[in-house]
Order: sequence, then C-alpha cells, then structure tokens
Amino acid sequence: MAEQILILDFGSQYTQLIARRVRELNVYCEIHPFNNVPEINDDIKGIILSGSPCSVRDEGAPDLDLDSLRGKLPILGVCYGSQLLAHKYGGEVLPSTIREYGRANLDHIDLHHDLLKEMTHGSTVWMSHGDTIKKLPEGFKVIASTSSVEVAAFKIEGEKTYGIQFHPEVTHSTEGKNLLRNFVVSICGCAQDWTSDVFIDATIEDLKSKIGSDKVVMGLSGGVDSSVAATLIHRAIGDQLTCVFVDNGLLRKNEFEEVLESYKDMGLNVIGVDSKQRFYDALAGLTDPEAKRKAIGRVFIEVFDDEAHKIDGVKWLGQGTIYPDVIESVSVKGPSATIKSHHNVGGLPDFMKLSVVEPLNTLFKDEVREVGRALEIPEKIIGRHPFPGPGLAIRILGDITAEKVKTLQEVDHIFIQGLKNHGLYDQVWQAGAILLPIQSVGVMGDERTYERVVALRAVGSVDGMTADWIHLPYEFLGKMSNEIINRVKGVNRVVYDISSKPPATIEWE
Repeated sequence: MAEQILILDFGSQYTQLIARRVRELNVYCEIHPFNNVPEINDDIKGIILSGSPCSVRDEGAPDLDLDSLRGKLPILGVCYGSQLLAHKYGGEVLPSTIREYGRANLDHIDLHHDLLKEMTHGSTVWMSHGDTIKKLPEGFKVIASTSSVEVAAFKIEGEKTYGIQFHPEVTHSTEGKNLLRNFVVSICGCAQDWTSDVFIDATIEDLKSKIGSDKVVMGLSGGVDSSVAATLIHRAIGDQLTCVFVDNGLLRKNEFEEVLESYKDMGLNVIGVDSKQRFYDALAGLTDPEAKRKAIGRVFIEVFDDEAHKIDGVKWLGQGTIYPDVIESVSVKGPSATIKSHHNVGGLPDFMKLSVVEPLNTLFKDEVREVGRALEIPEKIIGRHPFPGPGLAIRILGDITAEKVKTLQEVDHIFIQGLKNHGLYDQVWQAGAILLPIQSVGVMGDERTYERVVALRAVGSVDGMTADWIHLPYEFLGKMSNEIINRVKGVNRVVYDISSKPPATIEWE
C-alpha cells in the first residue's frame, strides 16, 4: 500500500478538489466520511479535515473525536475543519458580521511556519463561510490574517496541527497548491512517488494475487474506463479474462461495430452480444430517470450472468468503476441521498455468484487516462469523451422507444462529428445531445410543423466532479443547428445548454 493522506469529509462541495490537488502532487489520498474513519496505520501520513455546509454551532453538526488524532499525525483543518478544532477546544466560533465569500488577501503571514513557507504577503485566497473564529483556544496561535478575518490560519503550539479559514484547493487561491505542498510534503513527509507506472505495477500484482487462476468476465463500453480496467486485468491474468460488449440499443450511431473493431488489436478476448430488444422491453413505459437507470443496470447484470454461465470457472466480474462513481454513491451522513445511482457501484445481486473486481476505483478520470497512455492503449480510446453507462436512455427525457433512440443517434452523430471536423472535439471534455419531451411549432417550406426539440451539451472538466459549459463558436452552433434540422426528420428546433456543474449536472437525467 502506498503512503497516503486521509481526507475526512464533512460534506463540502470542494472535498473532491482537495483530493485532486493532493493527487497532482503525486501523493495518494482517500476521502472518507467523517463518521466512518478508517483504522489509522503507518501508511497514513497526515489528515485533512474538509469544509462543510454546516455550522459547528448547529445542533447535530458533524463531529469527530479529534483527541484520538491530535498529536499522532499532522492535521490540516480547512474552513469547517478549522472551526471544529477551535470550537472543540474552548475557542469561540460566531456568525460572521459580514458575509465572507469570495477573494481576500493575506495581509499578515507568519513565514516562520512550514505551512506558509514561500508564500507571499498579499496572497489571494478564496473564502466561503458564514461563521468565523472570533477567539482561539489556549495554545492556538494565529499565523495568517486578512483585513477582515483575524484568524485566517492558525497552528497549535507543540504539534503539527493547523487550521485555515480559506480554501487552498480552488484555483482562486493563487498559492493554494503551494500551501498544500507544504503540508503534504514538508510537514507530512510524503515522498511524491505515486505515479502511473507505480499504480500499474502495484495493481497488476494485486490482481494476480486476488484472482489467481480464476476466470473473469467483464463488460466493455468502448470508453476509457472499461478499456483501461480490462487492459490491467488482462496484463495480470491474460486469457483468463473474457470481455463482453453489449449492444443495449442505447449506444451512439454505429458504435457497436466500431467499438468491436477498435478492440481487435488490443489482444482482448471480446464477445459482442446483441441485446437491444431485451433492454427496450425492460424500459417500456418508464419515464423516471432513476427507474430507467435501475432497469438498465438490472438487465446488464442479467446479460453478464447469462454470458458468465457460458464460460467454465468464471468467479469474478470486472468493472470500470472510477473514484467519482464511488464518491457520488456515498454520503457523509450514512445512506446516500442519491444524486444518481451507478449500475457499476454497490455489488451484485445474490443470485449472481460472482465477486467484483474494480482496479480503477481509486482513480479520477484524468488519472485513468494517464494510466491508459502508460499502458499504450490507442489514443482514439483514451481521448474518447465519457459516455454514461445507461447510454442514450438518460439523454431521452421521458419514455424510451426505438424510434426516439434512432432520432437521437442521428442528432448526436451530426454534433460529435461536427466537433471532430472543426477541431473542437479535444477541447471538450464531454458532449452529447438530449431529446426533450416537448414539441415546438416551426415552419418548413410553406408548411407548419410541430416537431421535437433537441438540446446540445458540451462541457469542460478535469474529473467530472465540476464542469463548465464550453463557449462553442456561434458560427459552429449555427451550422450544427442547420444540419440537424435539415437532416434529422422530426426535429425542428435546437437549443444549447449553458449550465455549469454545480448547480446542474453534466447529464440531464
């Protein structure tokens, strides 16, 4: 196991960004809910306490036994984490007299402390809190201030415990990465040796040990996650792996044939299964997004179970689960208040006598791509935009029919091919089209029409946890709208989605 930083999550929208910034330092880290702290072992070199939408003064606010951690490992409390440290040990945390949200400057920095070394006076930091620390407990020392926040950062004397009132993980904190490097490298002593090559070697050895001589069946999607996961498993166990690529009737236009072709040169044993009608039957009449996801997940499991029974000795199901899937399926308050279910997270039904192997479930999307390139997987797979597991079913709002799928496939094909033809595809993290459950009035020739509306979506992101809409050129969008309306029968209006995540999600369902 690699040395790591443990991040305890109190529910902040920025927690995943803290993890990304630590990973960028080539240091492994994991996020765990504050109420489910793992056993502290020699691999854990330090702890970061995240922010939270809660106030430490609220009844039932997230709490933690800090006595069991203080003095044993370096601790960095961020925003709520810093307020919790102050509050629990006799300090005073009160509502801010003015709203402290947005950019601020560190007017005072005590550069004698390792946490702040090489930072500059006036450094811009990002504040996002409704409370402020008015009084520190005995033995806590202020080490940074702004014009309106006296306790912008503190250190507990005699131990490597720090608190900061700002968010170093967001890009608005101009020297935030430097502060995190100071904590992770200088204070915690991490070696910064967690790289793609180290991950690959360790994962392959782990897979060999875990799987042994057993056989694995794995579903492929043609995307980067499942392709990288399958390649890692294949490197570990070779022909013991059988891959299954299912045509669920919800793929992009011509995708089934193209994906099978792309795997031919990768040495993977891939079986193509046409299950379109089976999925359409399961989706008939369903309009609720969660119901559609669950139906698709159930049928995927059934298809894999059928295929697994055709192979003697299969004991494992390989999956391309990545870390954001896991994070979004876990809540800091116990059972998840579901944003969306993931059919590849959460185990298998009892009737399926397979264990799950998920070699990528600690990686973010960009890290998966780095591993894929280190494995020399073709760039056309590595650079492919993410595509949701439920496919076009969650881009068709309302019920699913073969006719609607065909319409959306044509729209999506024009849009994606247009991005490629105009050199825009690689500037976009994810793109697609959404078929809306409304019709609008239009005019074609001398006739009045009443036809479907489609929305185009293109976002930029690093790992999918946050995303901004892409400012595609007006001329390009105009060309796409014209081509879609002229070439796709039944569509007479095209709109462009300019929502970011948060508050919107990347997908509409």
